[in-house]
Amino acid sequence: MKTAKLTGPCNIRIEDIPSPSQPAEGEVLVEVLSVGVCGSDLHMYETGSIGSIHISEPLTIGHEFSARVIAIGENAVNEHGVHLEPGMRVAVEPHVACGKCEQCHHGHPNLCPHHYFYGVYPVPGALSEQMLVKAHNCFPIPAEISNAGGALLETLGVALHAVDLSKIRVGDTVAIIGCGSVGALIGRLAVLAGAANVWAFDLLEWRTALARQWGVDAITVRDNEAVKHIEELTNGRGVDIAIEAAWANHTVQQCVEMARYGGRLTLVGIPPDDRILMDGSITRRKGLTFRFSRRMKHTYPRAIALSSGTDPLVKLDNLASHFYPLEKTGDAFADNSSYKEGLLKAIIQINR
Repeated sequence: MKTAKLTGPCNIRIEDIPSPSQPAEGEVLVEVLSVGVCGSDLHMYETGSIGSIHISEPLTIGHEFSARVIAIGENAVNEHGVHLEPGMRVAVEPHVACGKCEQCHHGHPNLCPHHYFYGVYPVPGALSEQMLVKAHNCFPIPAEISNAGGALLETLGVALHAVDLSKIRVGDTVAIIGCGSVGALIGRLAVLAGAANVWAFDLLEWRTALARQWGVDAITVRDNEAVKHIEELTNGRGVDIAIEAAWANHTVQQCVEMARYGGRLTLVGIPPDDRILMDGSITRRKGLTFRFSRRMKHTYPRAIALSSGTDPLVKLDNLASHFYPLEKTGDAFADNSSYKEGLLKAIIQINR
């Protein structure tokens, strides 16, 4: 079967590899349908690393994906007791927690120190025609969610977790830096959560245009204009909650400056150099509360509910702007990395 491997910074190669074996107990064999290109994938593509993890040999990446079950092992049951069957379309949670540690028992599998993650070294990911996955992590998706939408349930889950951590209340004011796929979804969810004002900022007009479609007051900016906008819009008070969803190094400091005294910051983006830069004095004087958002937890059922039905509250297909076959995976990453005009989310279609 064919797979797309990251062989070095900005270098993706299509290879033929053996097909997976039959699934063991608790596993399912799936054919991958659609894979979304995530910001963390781009970190690995551009630098060969993400945070403290360095890729030392060719790796199949990709972790936002939908799939179709083609074979099951014994006890192929997901975390909600659903028995999986061949032919089912599923979204797959890429984070596999141990289920035994303190964090798992306290309901925080995303913080499991013994986890592994599809598409993060050394575990191969979804940019292959087939793969073995844990049945526990598979969530059947309804017919009205497209294959691309099924892949983007992971992105929506990340946004849901960030909003949960931010503790947005009815009437709060919210500022978001970054209107990429996660930032735009956070904006949509903040609107649905009842925030009185949701402002979002990005350098790219086509990104802010999507956020505006979703009810966010999104503004295209340059340099430090976002901070000035918030000062004017709030008469100098600042916002209750500032959310960083871009991470261009200076954006954490911008969030610090946007937040009101006693306000909250949620940091979602991943810094390219694994460092956070901000002024300690203003952060201390304001008495700010920081939350670091780590992936997601228990979000797939809610994400499916939000994006299904005849008129879904979150229209995930609006995000899927550019489509590529598996053989063009390198083009998908290169276009994403160069901010190709109009590109919101690159989707790699492997099977249909």
